[in-house]
Amino acid sequence: MIHNRVTTSKIVHCGIMLDVGSRDETYANQGIAHFWEHMAFKGTRKRKSFHILNRLETVGGELNAFTDKEKICFFAALRDEYFERALDLLMDITFHSVFPKNQIERERNVILEEMSMYFDDPDGALQDEFDALLFGRHSMGMNILGRADSVRSFNKKHFQDFIAQHLDTQRIVISVVGNIEWEKVIELAEKYFSRISKVVSSSKRKKFNTYKPQSKIIQRPVKQARCAIGRVAFGIHDDRRSLFYFLNNILGGPGMNSRLNMELREKRGFVYSIGSQFVPFSDTGIFAISFGTEPTQINKAVSLVNKEMKRLVDEPMGTRQLATAKEQFMGQVAMGEENNGGFMMMMARSILDLGKVPSLDDLFKHVKNASAKDVQNLASEMLDSEKMSLLIMEPKVR
Repeated sequence: MIHNRVTTSKIVHCGIMLDVGSRDETYANQGIAHFWEHMAFKGTRKRKSFHILNRLETVGGELNAFTDKEKICFFAALRDEYFERALDLLMDITFHSVFPKNQIERERNVILEEMSMYFDDPDGALQDEFDALLFGRHSMGMNILGRADSVRSFNKKHFQDFIAQHLDTQRIVISVVGNIEWEKVIELAEKYFSRISKVVSSSKRKKFNTYKPQSKIIQRPVKQARCAIGRVAFGIHDDRRSLFYFLNNILGGPGMNSRLNMELREKRGFVYSIGSQFVPFSDTGIFAISFGTEPTQINKAVSLVNKEMKRLVDEPMGTRQLATAKEQFMGQVAMGEENNGGFMMMMARSILDLGKVPSLDDLFKHVKNASAKDVQNLASEMLDSEKMSLLIMEPKVR
């Protein structure tokens, strides 16, 4: 249980996060974690789908969920006077789903439509293809939505078996952000969760340690060429991750003055948007630069990206330049914590992954103490072009 009281808001954000995700699947049951997330809304021991969907909506609240590579989260946002209603519902859909047969068939079609919609999105498809390029046959490289044939195969027993194998009540966090007293949170948590049976999973995640740089060109029915450049990166327990967040922000963060945006958009007009991201997981991570451009410009754009990475490797940042980059990064991170819904999820994820919620001061300390040489050394290690993988999605020739 993790809680942060915000007395200035009338909205409470609460969620239940499970340490289960798509990397816990096999090839045979690929997509079942995401399918389970969908089925949680389709009926419990005491509620039908209609009642679940209307329970919070009728008071202006929102109920939602997501599945990623290592987590499933069911969450809600609504006026704080209805907090108990949300907690009751979240507990119910998380632990008491009954997987009605008719709902499985109906939701199967919904997910197949979701897959079609997702694959029509070139940026989403690019990310999935790049994950597969980085991680190969490892479950980290599998698409979270699954495959059409695997999604078509699931029945009630498949869900029950997957939950029995991977659900661990010691690896679940209830997270709350809003104007709710801690004592009230504890009281209601005990009321709704104390009867949940303790379950311990013996399932172990297979670690990934076989990365080799790869290059690949694929064809899709798109007008723009799209590109992803990157590599595997640090896991959540690696102390270097804080400085790498900072380095990534300089290279391709959300600021319009990132080096990649300045070089490829502002100076050349090659792209509408370009950015880089670093996402750490329990034992590995993903660093990826992505953009779209005219097919005739793709090679020039890739060369410019490599040039900007090499500049960070070869040229140490000046004193003023480094200080400005630090202030920008710390300001962006601080503003991010103003999003109460995102903060609620960040707290839950941090408790599961680290056993604590790192403070801004801890993160800022790592960044403030970093020298230009520290940044350059990390760039030499992580931005080496020979260790990068490259994926190009080019228009399909008819």
